[in-house]
Amino acid sequence: MLEKNIIKIIEIFTLGFVFPILVVYFSLSNYILIFLWIIFLYTFIIFIRLYKEPNLFKYAFNLIQLRKYFFFIILRWLFALIVLYYFTKFLFPEKLFLLQKNDNSLLYKIFILYPIFSAFPQEFIFCTFFFKRYESLFKNEKIMIVMSSLIFCFAHIFVINWVAPLLGIFGGFLFALTYSKTKSLLLVSFEHALYGNTLFFLGLGWFFWGGSVGN
Repeated sequence: MLEKNIIKIIEIFTLGFVFPILVVYFSLSNYILIFLWIIFLYTFIIFIRLYKEPNLFKYAFNLIQLRKYFFFIILRWLFALIVLYYFTKFLFPEKLFLLQKNDNSLLYKIFILYPIFSAFPQEFIFCTFFFKRYESLFKNEKIMIVMSSLIFCFAHIFVINWVAPLLGIFGGFLFALTYSKTKSLLLVSFEHALYGNTLFFLGLGWFFWGGSVGN
């Protein structure tokens, strides 16, 4: 058990801290989506091979929990939407509705592609894989939520600004909390996509992708 836990500690330290630092150091931020999917495939293979879950879909489509928590998540998102709107309006007024001003068609593409190619793999890594793989390290569910949110936050240093990690720590905490309560990858991916698309809609997505990296 000790040997396995040491391997897990090395793994979580490498994936959660060393890798993001290397991305920043070697200026590889523009390839972050590729790296995300490489890590996703690694964690997916580990999850399948080591844990041999007889029904993987129970981790993805927990429909009972979906019905139970869906409206609560929507209400929480509506409150966050108001906060994020005024956060953008007062601190970054030049970014408010930035995509709508420059390229409306890109916004629609993000709405469709972001949930599939970004939100889903992230939530598999930071929630489904994380809570299963590292439960022997942390054991206490509250500690796991905190650690998941911290690593989620640190993963966003590649954009080299303070806004993305700041919002990331709050987002990571909400997503980890949702997963802890529901164990539904579908639900937490939906929630992540909801917030992610909201950030792009309001203009804060600039801090998470492309425009902020080179400045």
